[in-house]
Amino acid sequence: MLPTMRVAPRRCWMIYLAGALLLSVLAAAQSAEQRTTHYLDSVRKQPPLLLAFMHDLPKGGDLHNHLDGAIYAEDFVDFAVDGGLCVDRTSSRLIAPPCDTSCENYTAKPAVRCSYGDHVLYNQMIDAWSMRNWKAGDESGHDHFFAAFEKFGLASHTHVAEGIAASTNRAGMDHLQYVEFMHTADAGGAAKVAEKVEWNPDYAKMRDALLSAGLKDVAAETSKRLAADDAKAKQILKCGGADAAPGCDVTVRYLYQVLRGLPHEIVFAQILLGFELASSDPHFVGLNLVMPEDWYVPIHDFNEHMAMVDYLHGVYPKVHITLHAGELAMGLVPPEDLSFHIRASVERGHAERIGHGVSVMNEKDPIGLLHEMAERNVLVEIALTSNDLILGVSGDDHPLPIYMKYGVPVALASDDEGVSRSDMTHEYLRAVESYHLSYADLKRMARQSLEHSFLPGQSLWTDTKMVFRMAPACVGDAAGAEKLSAGCEQFLSRNERARMQWKLEGEFAKFEKKY
Repeated sequence: MLPTMRVAPRRCWMIYLAGALLLSVLAAAQSAEQRTTHYLDSVRKQPPLLLAFMHDLPKGGDLHNHLDGAIYAEDFVDFAVDGGLCVDRTSSRLIAPPCDTSCENYTAKPAVRCSYGDHVLYNQMIDAWSMRNWKAGDESGHDHFFAAFEKFGLASHTHVAEGIAASTNRAGMDHLQYVEFMHTADAGGAAKVAEKVEWNPDYAKMRDALLSAGLKDVAAETSKRLAADDAKAKQILKCGGADAAPGCDVTVRYLYQVLRGLPHEIVFAQILLGFELASSDPHFVGLNLVMPEDWYVPIHDFNEHMAMVDYLHGVYPKVHITLHAGELAMGLVPPEDLSFHIRASVERGHAERIGHGVSVMNEKDPIGLLHEMAERNVLVEIALTSNDLILGVSGDDHPLPIYMKYGVPVALASDDEGVSRSDMTHEYLRAVESYHLSYADLKRMARQSLEHSFLPGQSLWTDTKMVFRMAPACVGDAAGAEKLSAGCEQFLSRNERARMQWKLEGEFAKFEKKY
C-alpha cells in the first residue's frame, strides 16, 4: 500500500500540470476580444464590476448631445454666481440683476450666490434644473424635463465656453474621443434677420432675401464667436500643458441647432444659416432640428419643415443632415402623427441619421421602413435614459432590439446627460442590462458612432454591414501599433475620420489587453 500511496499523488500532480498547461494553451489561443467577451459575461450579475467595465470601455463618439442639456445643474449654479444672476425662489428661474444680496431666508429674488449657504435653495434649483428627485405622478417627466431649459437658460447663454469645457471634460473622463454638440450658436442673429424680411413661401426668393438682409454676416459672426468660445474652453481645460484635463483628448465638432418650435420664417432662416455654416466653417459639420416633436408648431409645421430642408439640401447637397424624428409615444400625440415622421425625415429631409426613432413601429409599413433604413445605411442615435424619462419607453417597449434585428445601424447617445443626470457609461450599462448585449455588440456600436460621424474624409472601413472590413491601405497594420506601414500612414494623414477610427481601434487593443 505504501508505494501506491506515494505514486497516486505524483500521478495527480502530473495530471494537474497537464490540465494547467492545456488551459494556458487554450487561453493563449483565444483572442484578446474573446477573453474580454468572457470577462463581460462573467460580471453581468455583479453590478459594481459591470459598471467598472463599462466606464473603462472605449466608446468612440457621442453623436446626439445638446450642449445646453449636457451641462450639469451644479455647473449652472456656478455660472450663475459668476454672472451675478438672481433666481426666482418660487419658480427656480434665473433672472437678471439687481438681486436681493442680503441672503435672508425666503426673499423672493435672492442672488444665486446665496444658495451656497442655503441648502434648501441650492437643492431646489438642482431639482428644478434636472431630473434629480423627479417622481412620476407629481409632474410628467416630459414636462419637467423640457421646463428645465427655460429656468437655467440665462446662465447657459452667458457661459458658452465654460459649458463646452465642462461637457467636453466629462466626455473625456467617460472614455469618449469625439462629440458632436448641437448648439444654436448665433445668439438670435438669424431670428433678427428674419424679422427684417417679409415671409415668402417661394424658398428660393426667401433665401435670396435673407442672404441680402445680412444672414451671411450672421454666419461670419457666429463662426468668430464659436472659435473664441472653443479657444477659451481649451484654456479652461489647460490643453497643451502638463496638467491638461481629460477633455483635451476629445475632438469636438458642432451641429447647428434649429429651433423648430419658432415661427416658420425664423425656422427657415435658422435652417439656411445651418447650411451656410456647415458649408463654410469646419467647426460645423451639419445641422439638426430640435425642440419637442409633440409641441403644436413642430407638429403643425412638420411637413413644411421637411420641404424647407428638402429645398436647401438641393442648394447645399454636401451638407450633412441629422434629424430628430420619432421622439414620440402613443398617447402623447394623435395616432396619425406617429405614422410618418421617421420616414419623411429620411426620404424628404435627407437625414443620414435619425435621433431617437422611438415610435418606428407606429409608422406606416414599419418593417418596410426598417429595411429601407438598413439599405440606406441610416443610423439611429439611441438615447435610452432620455426615452425612459421623457416618454416612459424602456425595456421591451423600446425598439433598439428591433433596429438591430433588421440591420439598421445604431449608436448609443447621451442626448442631455446633465438634465437627465446620466452619462455615456450608464447608457452602455443600461443597454447591457436591458438587452443582454454582447461585447461584440458594444464594440460595433462604438465603431458605428465614428463611422456615421460627420467628420470629413474616408472611412477606415470598406464594409460595416456584417463585419468591419478594414481599408486596404491599413489591412496589414496592427491596431495600436506605434509604427505604421507607409501606405496606412499616408491614408490616415489624409482622412480625419479614418484617423479617429484608427485611434478607437488602438483604444480597444489597450482595453482588451487587461482581460
